[in-house]
Amino acid sequence: MTKLSVNINKIATLRNARGKNNPDVLKTALDIIAFGANGITVHPRPDGRHIRKEDVYTLANRINVEFNIEGYPNKDFLVMVKEVKAAQCTLVPDPPHVITSNAGWNVEKNFSLLQETVAELHDHGIRTSLFIDPFTLTDKEILLLKQIMTDRVELYTERYAEDFGTDKAATTLATYKNVATTLHKLGIDINAGHDLDLKNLRPLIQAIPIIKEVSIGHALICDALYFGLEKTIHRYLECLQG
Repeated sequence: MTKLSVNINKIATLRNARGKNNPDVLKTALDIIAFGANGITVHPRPDGRHIRKEDVYTLANRINVEFNIEGYPNKDFLVMVKEVKAAQCTLVPDPPHVITSNAGWNVEKNFSLLQETVAELHDHGIRTSLFIDPFTLTDKEILLLKQIMTDRVELYTERYAEDFGTDKAATTLATYKNVATTLHKLGIDINAGHDLDLKNLRPLIQAIPIIKEVSIGHALICDALYFGLEKTIHRYLECLQG
């Protein structure tokens, strides 16, 4: 079954709004795990506007499930990822000012950076995933991903979410499925994330059951305002049963 990794950035955003420790990011992460989530995802940014560097170290020392750290591979970020020995590092092409991840890698343009970073992380026993957009990824770049030797890619699913329920839905989903299948045949495993929710998650997994993991934060935390955190985690896990 596809695993659920919960992105807890929004918990940290809420905490930071008041400057104290409510909600407690670590306690919430531990509760999410107790409720059945398979992993915890964080995306620390240089300005510390949600997850902070100290959160990463605290979480790494306390959680007993997969720890996935997302971010742009600058020197400070990579030092942190290696020091905490993250289970997975998802590399994203985000400049510091963006609100959220909003594009996949230009693999050809960033080939050397990605290849060197993946090799460095592998040397420290860390699984790698590259954030890619099926609608901008070229055939040449698919072959370059094989050369980079990344373990996984994360499908950037904003386009899927936007087109879900419209007359574009079937064509859009077919593009995601085609790219996922092609990469999987090359030995690259598939993750997915961005704007996935209780309405569109199950159809995605049913269409692309080879997806190993989804990373979900914003929608899940919004749903928890209505259903409660424990019931929300259970609802998302049910969606992943296909």
